[in-house]
Amino acid sequence: MAEDTTLVEIEEQAELYGGPFLRLSRTRLRFRRSDGQMSEPIVRLAVSHGDAVGVLVYDPQRDAVALVRQFRYPAYAALPEAERQGPGASAAWLLEIVAGIAERGQSAEETARREAGEEIGLGQIGAVEKIATVFSTPGTDTEQITLFVAEADTSEALDGGLAEEGEDTALVRLPLAEALAMVARGQIRDAKTLIALQHLALRLGRPVF
Repeated sequence: MAEDTTLVEIEEQAELYGGPFLRLSRTRLRFRRSDGQMSEPIVRLAVSHGDAVGVLVYDPQRDAVALVRQFRYPAYAALPEAERQGPGASAAWLLEIVAGIAERGQSAEETARREAGEEIGLGQIGAVEKIATVFSTPGTDTEQITLFVAEADTSEALDGGLAEEGEDTALVRLPLAEALAMVARGQIRDAKTLIALQHLALRLGRPVF
């Protein structure tokens, strides 16, 4: 008898929600456990909304990075209820690298260049160096995000965002040393931004913390 090499068995799958920006699916499945046996049936939910791209824009002449600060509703929703009113709500404005959803037919690098134009007004950025492609939230989300670092003259960078998509991105230009100090102080809480900044620091031989 041939050895059963099945790793995952899908028993039932249904779409619970399908909208313009994301889909939510419910799947009943079994998977092969670490002991080689198939698991009992389990139910898992998955959110799908396409893959994303992020690019850390670094200005070597100024030894500075161009980040964006923008309101993130999920970050607001994660706040304790008592902090959602008043100054505490400012924690929902996150400091991040330039990022966006990859459009169909557009490469990750093309997306990075497009987003640099949309979010911080840079029509030209230099060579784009890939850092990695990672899962952002593998417990619930199918999204993979490809991270890059690119060099550019940020003297003409400006606030951006697509008004038709309700975006409002404020340019924040920081010396790289200050951005890394903010990482050490816990003031940058976005995972993709932490990865990109630490990668750049290692590449340049700078202390990460």
